[in-house]
Amino acid sequence: MQTKYYERAQGTIAFSDYGNGGEPVLMLPGMGDLRAEYRYLAPKLSEAGYRAVTADLRGHGESSVPWTAYDVPSVGADILGLIEHLNVGPVHLIGTSFSPAAAVWATAERPDLIRSLVLISPFVRDAKINPLMQTLFRVMMNNPWRVRIWGTYYSSLYPSHKPPDFQGYIKQLMDNLAQPGRFDAAKGLANASRKPSAERLKLIKTSTIVIMGTRDPDFPDPAAEGRLVAEQTGGMLAVVEGAGHYPHAEIPEKTIPIVVDFLKRGVPSEKVRVLERSAG
Repeated sequence: MQTKYYERAQGTIAFSDYGNGGEPVLMLPGMGDLRAEYRYLAPKLSEAGYRAVTADLRGHGESSVPWTAYDVPSVGADILGLIEHLNVGPVHLIGTSFSPAAAVWATAERPDLIRSLVLISPFVRDAKINPLMQTLFRVMMNNPWRVRIWGTYYSSLYPSHKPPDFQGYIKQLMDNLAQPGRFDAAKGLANASRKPSAERLKLIKTSTIVIMGTRDPDFPDPAAEGRLVAEQTGGMLAVVEGAGHYPHAEIPEKTIPIVVDFLKRGVPSEKVRVLERSAG
Protein backbone atom coordinates (compact mmCIF):
# COMPACT_ATOMS: atom_id res chain seq x y z
CA MET A 1 0.00 0.00 0.00
CA GLN A 2 1.52 3.32 -1.09
CA THR A 3 2.26 5.81 1.67
CA LYS A 4 0.67 9.24 1.36
CA TYR A 5 1.43 12.30 3.43
CA TYR A 6 -0.63 15.05 4.98
CA GLU A 7 1.37 18.22 5.64
CA ARG A 8 0.87 19.91 9.01
CA ALA A 9 2.50 23.14 10.14
CA GLN A 10 5.08 21.25 12.23
CA GLY A 11 5.47 18.05 10.25
CA THR A 12 3.80 15.35 8.17
CA ILE A 13 1.33 12.59 8.98
CA ALA A 14 1.74 9.37 6.97
CA PHE A 15 -1.35 7.45 5.90
CA SER A 16 -2.54 4.69 3.59
CA ASP A 17 -5.76 4.96 1.59
CA TYR A 18 -7.28 1.62 0.59
CA GLY A 19 -9.64 3.39 -1.79
CA ASN A 20 -13.21 2.38 -2.59
CA GLY A 21 -15.99 4.90 -2.85
CA GLY A 22 -17.94 3.99 0.26
CA GLU A 23 -18.23 5.70 3.60
CA PRO A 24 -14.77 6.60 4.92
CA VAL A 25 -13.27 4.86 7.95
CA LEU A 26 -10.18 6.43 9.54
CA MET A 27 -8.08 4.18 11.79
CA LEU A 28 -5.44 5.39 14.29
CA PRO A 29 -3.11 2.90 16.03
CA GLY A 30 -1.97 2.74 19.61
CA MET A 31 0.97 4.64 21.03
CA GLY A 32 4.26 2.95 20.13
CA ASP A 33 2.66 1.09 17.22
CA LEU A 34 2.30 1.42 13.46
CA ARG A 35 -0.71 1.99 11.23
CA ALA A 36 -0.09 -1.58 10.02
CA GLU A 37 -1.72 -2.58 13.30
CA TYR A 38 -4.87 -2.55 11.14
CA ARG A 39 -3.43 -4.86 8.47
CA TYR A 40 -6.27 -7.35 9.05
CA LEU A 41 -9.14 -4.94 9.64
CA ALA A 42 -8.50 -2.38 6.88
CA PRO A 43 -8.71 -4.82 3.91
CA LYS A 44 -11.89 -6.35 5.32
CA LEU A 45 -13.49 -2.93 5.64
CA SER A 46 -12.52 -2.17 2.06
CA GLU A 47 -14.06 -5.47 0.93
CA ALA A 48 -17.21 -4.53 2.85
CA GLY A 49 -17.52 -1.36 0.76
CA TYR A 50 -15.88 1.23 2.98
CA ARG A 51 -13.06 3.60 2.11
CA ALA A 52 -10.47 2.42 4.64
CA VAL A 53 -7.72 4.85 5.66
CA THR A 54 -5.00 4.10 8.22
CA ALA A 55 -2.68 6.78 9.62
CA ASP A 56 0.45 6.81 11.76
CA LEU A 57 0.45 8.95 14.88
CA ARG A 58 2.76 11.96 14.96
CA GLY A 59 6.35 10.85 15.50
CA HIS A 60 5.44 7.22 14.75
CA GLY A 61 5.82 4.96 11.73
CA GLU A 62 6.41 7.01 8.62
CA SER A 63 5.13 10.28 10.09
CA SER A 64 7.81 12.89 10.64
CA VAL A 65 9.73 13.45 13.88
CA PRO A 66 10.12 15.44 16.11
CA TRP A 67 7.02 17.46 17.03
CA THR A 68 6.81 20.20 19.65
CA ALA A 69 3.86 18.54 21.42
CA TYR A 70 2.81 14.96 22.09
CA ASP A 71 -0.56 15.11 23.78
CA VAL A 72 -4.26 14.42 23.34
CA PRO A 73 -5.27 17.78 21.80
CA SER A 74 -2.40 17.83 19.29
CA VAL A 75 -3.17 14.32 18.03
CA GLY A 76 -6.88 15.20 18.01
CA ALA A 77 -6.07 18.19 15.83
CA ASP A 78 -4.08 15.90 13.51
CA ILE A 79 -7.20 13.74 13.15
CA LEU A 80 -9.45 16.67 12.29
CA GLY A 81 -6.90 18.09 9.88
CA LEU A 82 -6.51 14.77 8.09
CA ILE A 83 -10.27 14.37 7.74
CA GLU A 84 -10.50 17.79 6.14
CA HIS A 85 -7.47 17.01 3.96
CA LEU A 86 -9.16 13.83 2.68
CA ASN A 87 -12.24 15.91 1.83
CA VAL A 88 -14.56 12.93 2.23
CA GLY A 89 -17.14 14.31 4.65
CA PRO A 90 -17.74 12.77 8.08
CA VAL A 91 -15.82 9.57 8.85
CA HIS A 92 -16.20 6.52 11.01
CA LEU A 93 -13.29 6.88 13.45
CA ILE A 94 -11.49 3.88 14.97
CA GLY A 95 -8.75 4.13 17.58
CA THR A 96 -6.81 1.75 19.81
CA SER A 97 -5.22 2.30 23.23
CA PHE A 98 -3.96 5.94 23.27
CA SER A 99 -5.68 7.10 20.08
CA PRO A 100 -9.26 6.79 21.44
CA ALA A 101 -8.41 9.71 23.75
CA ALA A 102 -7.57 11.86 20.72
CA ALA A 103 -10.62 10.50 18.89
CA VAL A 104 -12.91 11.52 21.75
CA TRP A 105 -11.32 14.98 21.84
CA ALA A 106 -11.74 15.39 18.07
CA THR A 107 -15.35 14.20 18.15
CA ALA A 108 -16.27 16.60 20.95
CA GLU A 109 -14.63 19.48 19.07
CA ARG A 110 -16.06 18.71 15.61
CA PRO A 111 -18.98 16.26 15.83
CA ASP A 112 -19.94 17.21 12.28
CA LEU A 113 -16.82 15.40 11.01
CA ILE A 114 -17.42 12.08 12.80
CA ARG A 115 -20.07 9.50 11.83
CA SER A 116 -19.33 7.02 14.60
CA LEU A 117 -16.66 6.00 17.11
CA VAL A 118 -15.04 2.59 17.63
CA LEU A 119 -12.89 2.70 20.77
CA ILE A 120 -10.67 -0.37 21.16
CA SER A 121 -8.97 -0.94 24.55
CA PRO A 122 -9.28 2.79 25.23
CA PHE A 123 -7.11 4.81 27.60
CA VAL A 124 -9.38 7.84 27.63
CA ARG A 125 -8.95 8.80 31.27
CA ASP A 126 -6.17 8.76 33.84
CA ALA A 127 -7.31 5.40 35.16
CA LYS A 128 -5.54 2.84 37.26
CA ILE A 129 -3.75 0.20 35.26
CA ASN A 130 -2.41 -3.19 36.25
CA PRO A 131 0.31 -2.41 38.89
CA LEU A 132 2.76 -4.94 37.44
CA MET A 133 2.32 -3.51 33.95
CA GLN A 134 2.65 0.03 35.34
CA THR A 135 6.02 -0.80 36.94
CA LEU A 136 7.25 -2.51 33.79
CA PHE A 137 6.07 0.45 31.75
CA ARG A 138 7.96 2.96 33.91
CA VAL A 139 11.19 0.95 33.70
CA MET A 140 10.76 0.36 30.00
CA MET A 141 10.41 4.05 29.18
CA ASN A 142 13.62 5.10 30.93
CA ASN A 143 16.55 2.81 30.13
CA PRO A 144 19.01 2.15 27.28
CA TRP A 145 17.31 -1.15 26.39
CA ARG A 146 13.86 0.36 26.13
CA VAL A 147 13.17 -0.72 22.54
CA ARG A 148 14.02 -4.33 23.36
CA ILE A 149 11.91 -4.22 26.52
CA TRP A 150 9.08 -2.64 24.54
CA GLY A 151 9.17 -5.67 22.28
CA THR A 152 8.72 -7.95 25.30
CA TYR A 153 5.94 -5.78 26.68
CA TYR A 154 4.21 -5.57 23.30
CA SER A 155 4.28 -9.35 22.97
CA SER A 156 2.50 -9.67 26.32
CA LEU A 157 -0.46 -7.74 24.91
CA TYR A 158 -1.37 -10.80 22.78
CA PRO A 159 -2.04 -13.33 25.58
CA SER A 160 -4.02 -15.98 23.64
CA HIS A 161 -1.95 -16.32 20.49
CA LYS A 162 0.18 -14.22 18.18
CA PRO A 163 -0.87 -13.39 14.61
CA PRO A 164 0.85 -15.58 12.00
CA ASP A 165 3.01 -12.64 10.85
CA PHE A 166 3.86 -11.49 14.37
CA GLN A 167 7.62 -12.09 14.27
CA GLY A 168 8.02 -10.03 11.12
CA TYR A 169 5.70 -7.36 12.46
CA ILE A 170 7.45 -6.98 15.82
CA LYS A 171 10.80 -6.67 14.04
CA GLN A 172 9.38 -3.93 11.82
CA LEU A 173 7.99 -2.16 14.88
CA MET A 174 11.21 -2.35 16.89
CA ASP A 175 13.31 -1.22 13.93
CA ASN A 176 11.03 1.79 13.62
CA LEU A 177 11.15 2.64 17.33
CA ALA A 178 14.95 2.46 17.22
CA GLN A 179 15.06 5.38 14.78
CA PRO A 180 16.04 8.75 16.33
CA GLY A 181 13.16 10.44 18.10
CA ARG A 182 10.63 7.64 17.62
CA PHE A 183 10.67 6.25 21.15
CA ASP A 184 10.65 9.76 22.61
CA ALA A 185 7.43 10.37 20.67
CA ALA A 186 5.92 7.21 22.16
CA LYS A 187 7.09 8.23 25.63
CA GLY A 188 5.57 11.68 25.16
CA LEU A 189 2.16 10.23 24.32
CA ALA A 190 2.42 7.70 27.15
CA ASN A 191 3.00 10.50 29.67
CA ALA A 192 0.32 12.78 28.26
CA SER A 193 -2.63 13.55 30.52
CA ARG A 194 -5.95 12.02 29.51
CA LYS A 195 -7.86 14.85 31.20
CA PRO A 196 -8.68 16.54 27.84
CA SER A 197 -10.53 13.39 26.75
CA ALA A 198 -11.95 12.41 30.13
CA GLU A 199 -13.69 15.75 30.52
CA ARG A 200 -15.24 15.38 27.04
CA LEU A 201 -16.60 11.83 27.34
CA LYS A 202 -20.08 12.94 28.37
CA LEU A 203 -20.17 15.42 25.49
CA ILE A 204 -20.11 12.62 22.92
CA LYS A 205 -23.42 12.24 21.06
CA THR A 206 -21.97 10.20 18.19
CA SER A 207 -22.86 6.50 17.97
CA THR A 208 -20.11 4.70 19.89
CA ILE A 209 -18.93 1.17 20.62
CA VAL A 210 -16.19 0.20 23.09
CA ILE A 211 -14.39 -3.09 22.39
CA MET A 212 -12.40 -4.82 25.14
CA GLY A 213 -10.54 -8.12 25.34
CA THR A 214 -11.19 -10.20 28.45
CA ARG A 215 -7.44 -10.88 28.86
CA ASP A 216 -6.13 -7.37 28.27
CA PRO A 217 -3.17 -7.20 30.71
CA ASP A 218 -3.18 -3.39 30.77
CA PHE A 219 -6.41 -3.21 32.80
CA PRO A 220 -7.14 -4.82 36.19
CA ASP A 221 -10.73 -5.37 34.97
CA PRO A 222 -11.07 -4.75 31.21
CA ALA A 223 -14.85 -5.19 31.15
CA ALA A 224 -15.35 -2.73 34.01
CA GLU A 225 -13.19 -0.12 32.30
CA GLY A 226 -15.01 -0.63 29.02
CA ARG A 227 -18.38 -0.39 30.74
CA LEU A 228 -17.43 2.92 32.35
CA VAL A 229 -16.37 4.42 29.01
CA ALA A 230 -19.52 3.08 27.30
CA GLU A 231 -21.72 4.56 30.02
CA GLN A 232 -20.10 7.97 29.80
CA THR A 233 -20.33 8.13 26.01
CA GLY A 234 -23.81 6.62 25.86
CA GLY A 235 -22.35 3.81 23.78
CA MET A 236 -22.26 0.02 23.65
CA LEU A 237 -19.71 -2.35 25.16
CA ALA A 238 -18.61 -5.50 23.32
CA VAL A 239 -16.23 -7.98 24.94
CA VAL A 240 -14.03 -10.37 22.95
CA GLU A 241 -13.34 -13.55 24.91
CA GLY A 242 -9.66 -14.40 25.24
CA ALA A 243 -8.34 -11.28 23.51
CA GLY A 244 -5.70 -8.93 24.86
CA HIS A 245 -5.03 -5.28 24.02
CA TYR A 246 -5.26 -5.69 20.24
CA PRO A 247 -8.30 -7.94 19.64
CA HIS A 248 -8.58 -6.90 15.97
CA ALA A 249 -5.10 -8.32 15.30
CA GLU A 250 -5.05 -11.17 17.83
CA ILE A 251 -8.54 -12.59 17.21
CA PRO A 252 -9.69 -10.88 14.00
CA GLU A 253 -12.27 -13.56 13.24
CA LYS A 254 -14.23 -12.46 16.32
CA THR A 255 -13.45 -8.76 16.34
CA ILE A 256 -13.85 -7.74 12.71
CA PRO A 257 -17.53 -8.81 12.59
CA ILE A 258 -18.17 -6.57 15.61
CA VAL A 259 -16.74 -3.58 13.79
CA VAL A 260 -18.37 -4.27 10.42
CA ASP A 261 -21.79 -4.95 11.91
CA PHE A 262 -21.57 -1.84 14.06
CA LEU A 263 -20.67 0.33 11.07
CA LYS A 264 -23.47 -1.16 8.98
CA ARG A 265 -26.29 -1.42 11.53
CA GLY A 266 -25.12 0.27 14.71
CA VAL A 267 -25.04 -3.07 16.53
CA PRO A 268 -22.45 -5.86 16.71
CA SER A 269 -22.92 -9.46 15.65
CA GLU A 270 -24.87 -11.72 18.00
CA LYS A 271 -22.02 -14.22 17.69
CA VAL A 272 -19.94 -12.19 20.18
CA ARG A 273 -20.70 -11.40 23.78
CA VAL A 274 -22.23 -7.96 24.08
CA LEU A 275 -22.63 -6.87 27.68
CA GLU A 276 -24.92 -3.91 27.32
CA ARG A 277 -25.93 -0.77 25.56
CA SER A 278 -25.75 2.24 27.80
CA ALA A 279 -28.56 4.75 27.93
CA GLY A 280 -27.78 7.99 26.21
